[in-house]
Amino acid sequence: MVTAVTTLLPAASAEFLSRLQQERLLAIIRGTDPDAAIAASLTLFASGIRFLEVSLVTTDALGVIEELVRLAPSDCVIGAGTVMTIDDVHRSAQAGATFMVTPAVTDAVAESTRLGLPVCAGALTPTEVVAARRAGATVVKLFPGSFGGPAYLRALRDPLPDVPFVPVGGVDAPRAAEYFAAGAIAVGIGSPLLGDAARGGDLDGLRARASTFLAVRDDVTKKAVAGA
Repeated sequence: MVTAVTTLLPAASAEFLSRLQQERLLAIIRGTDPDAAIAASLTLFASGIRFLEVSLVTTDALGVIEELVRLAPSDCVIGAGTVMTIDDVHRSAQAGATFMVTPAVTDAVAESTRLGLPVCAGALTPTEVVAARRAGATVVKLFPGSFGGPAYLRALRDPLPDVPFVPVGGVDAPRAAEYFAAGAIAVGIGSPLLGDAARGGDLDGLRARASTFLAVRDDVTKKAVAGA
C-alpha cells in the first residue's frame, strides 16, 4: 500500500509523504494582496494547519513565501504551487519553498525531483497519473478533483492502489471526509477554507473554517486508530 512506497523515495520526499499522511490537510493560498495572504497563512498556522502551498499566481508570491518561512512555526511546511517551469522551481526553492505543487505533469516535476525536492504533481487520467509517478512525483494531485469526486478516486485506486493521491479542487469539509474514506492520503483546500481571507477578508471566519476541517481530519484519524 501507500506506506510501502516511502521506502523507495529519497529521504526528503519520504519524510514529506509521512508528514502529509499525518496532517492530511494542505492549505492553498491565492490572492492579490500579499499582506493579506501572509496574515491568512499565519492564521492557519495558529489554528493548527501545518502544510501550506502559496500559489505562484499570488501577487509577490515569492516574497510571501520568504516572509512565511521567516515567521512560521518551525514545524510548518511551506511550498510553492502552480509551479510550471524549471525556472519556477529554482526561484521558489531560493525563496524557501521546500516542496513544489504543479497543475500538470510539466518539466517542473522532473526538475524538482532532480533537486531532491518533494513534488505534488497534478494529474487526472490514469495515463497522467502513471506519467507523474515516472517523472518522480512524491504524491499525485488529483486535479481537478471536482471532475469525478470521490467515486472517481476510488476507480483510479483500483488499478493504482499504491499511488498516494491528494485531491484538489472544490473540496469542502464534507467532501474531504468522503475523499479520506475513498483512500486519499490528504486533501488540498483552497477557497472552501480560505474564503476571502487571502484578499483581506474575515480572519475569524477563516479560523472557524479551519477548525471544521481539522475536526474532520481528527475524526478520520481517531477512526483509523480505533480500526487498527
